[in-house]
Amino acid sequence: MSVENENEIVEDATPITEIPLVVGAVVEEGAASEEPVPTTPVAEESADQEVVSSAEAEAETNTSANNDYSNTLPTLNQGDVVKGVVVHIDREGVLVDVGMKSEGLIRLNELSRDAALQPEEVVQVGEQIDVYVLDMEDKEGVLILSKKRADFEKAWERVQQAKESGAIISAMVSDRVKGGLVVDLGIRGFVPASHVASGSKANLDRYIGQSIPLKVLEVDKERRKVILSHRLAVEEERQHRKETTFSSLGVGQIRRGHVRRITEFGAFVDLGGVDGLLHISEMAWTRLRHPSEVLKEGDDIEVIILKIDRDQNRISLGRRQILPDPWSEIANRYHSGQVITGTVSRLVPFGAFVLVEGGVEGIIPNSELSTRHVSRANTVVNVGDSVEVKVLDVRPDERKMTLSLRQARPEAETQRERQDIEQHVNSREEPRFTIGDAIRAQRENGADFLTAEMDESKERRSRRRRSRTRHNAPERSDEENDADNEAG
Repeated sequence: MSVENENEIVEDATPITEIPLVVGAVVEEGAASEEPVPTTPVAEESADQEVVSSAEAEAETNTSANNDYSNTLPTLNQGDVVKGVVVHIDREGVLVDVGMKSEGLIRLNELSRDAALQPEEVVQVGEQIDVYVLDMEDKEGVLILSKKRADFEKAWERVQQAKESGAIISAMVSDRVKGGLVVDLGIRGFVPASHVASGSKANLDRYIGQSIPLKVLEVDKERRKVILSHRLAVEEERQHRKETTFSSLGVGQIRRGHVRRITEFGAFVDLGGVDGLLHISEMAWTRLRHPSEVLKEGDDIEVIILKIDRDQNRISLGRRQILPDPWSEIANRYHSGQVITGTVSRLVPFGAFVLVEGGVEGIIPNSELSTRHVSRANTVVNVGDSVEVKVLDVRPDERKMTLSLRQARPEAETQRERQDIEQHVNSREEPRFTIGDAIRAQRENGADFLTAEMDESKERRSRRRRSRTRHNAPERSDEENDADNEAG
């Protein structure tokens, strides 16, 4: 560096008189470590206090937050039943979130009463379940829970409440044992055979696998004993349905019912807790010999309510009223002079009823059964016979149709019958020789005349015998013929 440049630097530098001030300040700052300047330690102490205060405040905040979080956690005790959500399932068991700092564990043997079930068949992830607190912490510090025990406790609580309130509960029949049925309520329950609805021990097997209504008769938790009644529950339910149904019934209503029982005079139909009587005369438009011709037990049918006696709790029902009336089409189907086929449905003193196509009955009067006189219809036709008849008269308004059997027969058959009748009448009109005639003839004319008369009488008997044989008439004995001769 040149001298000129050095002079320039010296001229621009700070005056010498000012440098000691700066150096002095530095010296004083260095000396402050040995002997503090009065103003500097106060500032540092204030800063330290602020740091301490800030840390204490932060600690207090964290403590308060922890306390607040702890206050939000539920308080659990051993033996409590609480709700939780399934968060994980594995071969070790099921993890359940019950709102604590960590999940609780349900071991597989505490999951269900049925050890054969897989965990996934009992619970699903995300499902809310009831759990029982077995242990607040095991040796590994894990909260131990039990679903099986929770279900057990809930079952006892449910049964006890049903006993106190008289409520009806349902349970599955799991087995039949001596004297009754075993049901699964979450706990074991017993139904004596006398308290099964059927009341018969022979029919108990059919209830296995069914869910049945029950009333609690006795509960003893210490002895693990629960006695129930199916019969009382069924009776109570039936009475409730009966009252509800009976109050809603009205004459003219059409209801659907279940045929519960059939008798000689009709059928009892269950309308939903209350039975009504469907009389045999109200079952169909045609006459029935027995209700089983159109109904059987177990049928579901529609009926109309004809009459209600609320004082006697009796209901009269009808069925034919809601069935098509066959007589409404008879006038278009049949007309006078038409020959039709039918089946003899019943016999009465004045004739025979014939059921024809269309579901109606026509009457054949005795006078129209045959060309000869008929006093009883069963001498010509029998129930079930298929016959051809001629329609004489149709009166749908009066629900009557008159038929004729004799007029429907071929003319040749009618003519043969007429000839047979005339021949029979003529044979009865021949003079008959009696024992009295023989004695009188012997007295008057001698033995020769008697012999001649007897020969003639024998010839007449022979002719009659041949005539009956020809017409399929039973042959009469000589004694009968002699009796006839004597009567003549």
